[in-house]
Order: sequence, then structure tokens, then C-alpha cells
Amino acid sequence: MSVEKTTNLLKEINVAWDGADGYSAENEAGATVLLGKDRTGKPGIGPMEMLLAGLAGCTGMDIIEILKKKRQIPTEFKIKVIGNQKIDTYPMVFTDFQVEYLLWGENLVEKDVAQAIQLSEEKYCSVGGTLSKAGPIRSTFRILKSGESAQ
Repeated sequence: MSVEKTTNLLKEINVAWDGADGYSAENEAGATVLLGKDRTGKPGIGPMEMLLAGLAGCTGMDIIEILKKKRQIPTEFKIKVIGNQKIDTYPMVFTDFQVEYLLWGENLVEKDVAQAIQLSEEKYCSVGGTLSKAGPIRSTFRILKSGESAQ
């Protein structure tokens, strides 16, 4: 396959079938992830779940980098992404997304966290920019004290 050279950045993933129910995806740096099931039947991440993980990872990396610049580093950070998938017709696409950011720390400033999230969502996160073409991405965030439960 020939790819036309442009000023765009090209990303490549190579996926190999294991002969059963699993696929190993590998990037150019050699990092791998299991899609489907491994040979023992242990489940990996599904392809649609991988899209959600990509959104969480992309926006999470942005947010932490922005907060570091503001000297607002959380002690813990979790992101929950829910994709609403249409299952009555093929292809079973996502129609909308919900992202919940949970940040723990004693000195986090709500305004700084909100701005970091907004910058990621509106300017920096390539995955969010791509998935937003499929449907709206809504987000919320909570700042919790160290040791506080997210429940």
C-alpha cells in the first residue's frame, strides 16, 4: 500500500491475528495491546473500547501537562469514559460520549482544572476532535481530597 507524503503526521499500527480469537496490536515503538481474547480465553480490550481508552489517554495526557505548567499536579487522576453505542443497526457506531474526570489533591484550584480540561477538549486532544465528529462529548469533573472515595 502506498501512502502519499504530505505535511501530515502519519501513525501506524500493525495488528496480527493469533489464529484463535485474539489480535495483537503493535505500534512502531514496539508497545503492544491485546484485542479480543488471548489463547487461554482471557479477554483483552475490544476495538470500540480501545476508542474510549484512546480518548481518555489523549485528554488525560493533555490535562496533566497543562496542570504541571500551572503547578497544579494531582496526587491521583482517573478518567471514566462512557460511549453510547447504537446496537440496532450496523455498523454499531458511537452516538455520544460522557467523560468524567476525577482528580485527587489538596491544593488543586477548580478554575485551573476547568481550564486544563477545556483546553484539552477544545484545542489539543486529537482523539476527542476525531470522535466529536461521531457525536457530542460531554464532560464533568470532581476534585477530591487525598484518600477520599469517588463514590
